[in-house]
Amino acid sequence: QVKLVESGGGLVQPGGSARLSCAAPGFGLDYYDIGWFRRAPGKEREGVSCISGSTDSTYYADSVKGRFTISRDNAEKTVHLQMNNLKPEDTAVYYCATGFCHRDYKEDEYDFWGQGTQVTVSS
Repeated sequence: QVKLVESGGGLVQPGGSARLSCAAPGFGLDYYDIGWFRRAPGKEREGVSCISGSTDSTYYADSVKGRFTISRDNAEKTVHLQMNNLKPEDTAVYYCATGFCHRDYKEDEYDFWGQGTQVTVSS
């Protein structure tokens, strides 16, 4: 199985930034569609953003548009999620997963998941 590893989480002040990374040691993610999801305390997991492995097309949830940017590093074969202007409601465990990226992407279309990385937005 493809094992994904997320990194870059931590404690961030409101209005601050963080950069998450998603990697698959031994595989590389250049040929995969990658989605970022998050689960906030007491809430269901929701999609945040995804990027296509074939076209690099990207999609974002309305709640993060204009603040988050997903990108692919071809040299490192990793996927990143740049998060700016973070808000307390962004506090969640963030997961990356392989699947099918399109405008209406959903969890059922993603097969391999990482363990997640905690992002806490608080002063």
